[in-house]
Amino acid sequence: MRILRSMLIVSAFLLSPAAQAQEEVDLELVLLADASSSIDNAEVVFQRRGYAAAITHPDVLNAIASGLLGRIAVTYVEWGDSTSHEVVVPWTVIDGPAAATGFARALTATFARNVYGRNAIGSAIRVGLGLLETNDFSGLRRVIDLSGDSAHSFNGPPIVTARAEAIAAGVVINGLAIFCRQDDCSGRPVTYDLEAVFARRIIAGPGSFVVTVDGETSFAEAVRRKLVLEIAVKDGIESGKSVE
Repeated sequence: MRILRSMLIVSAFLLSPAAQAQEEVDLELVLLADASSSIDNAEVVFQRRGYAAAITHPDVLNAIASGLLGRIAVTYVEWGDSTSHEVVVPWTVIDGPAAATGFARALTATFARNVYGRNAIGSAIRVGLGLLETNDFSGLRRVIDLSGDSAHSFNGPPIVTARAEAIAAGVVINGLAIFCRQDDCSGRPVTYDLEAVFARRIIAGPGSFVVTVDGETSFAEAVRRKLVLEIAVKDGIESGKSVE
């Protein structure tokens, strides 16, 4: 009886979620998209469509296929203030065109916005880190990709604190600095250089970089270029470097 009980205990442990082997992927990628009060509904939709177009592009699919394992895990999250964030598309393994198309459809099939408030970049980074720490994947690399049209953080933990937590966890933070989206391009910020502040205060880790968006036609292209760099880890991209 004692032996049977011991066997049952061992079996229960082996079948528990904690004991299950995590799925290996080349990259765990959290896409943190700005949906704060400076972003209207049309811009939220525009961003989702831009990411959907990028994730299904042949360049991105080729970058995924070139990896050691040929698959990555991605989730898309919108962020606002320290109490407002939403996982729009949960963790999804992308290992080819079919999976990429499924992710894109999930991102654009319906529109429901539940995120508002003034920028809380530190909170957004912590959300991304939490998603990386609690998922069911084991990635050769882990990356948080934060987009935004401002580098200010008005509430929640300081950026420097959340950034340090990501660095300590071995997570790379890249940035997408958005100067304009559709037809509302108003040029670079007058009071500060958004791109430079992203490079100095937000991105972190080996090979981290900033990609800039400066017009409607360049949004999907910039996202695509950023994804290829993140997935393929191109040589010559130095930490803290802006990518035009």
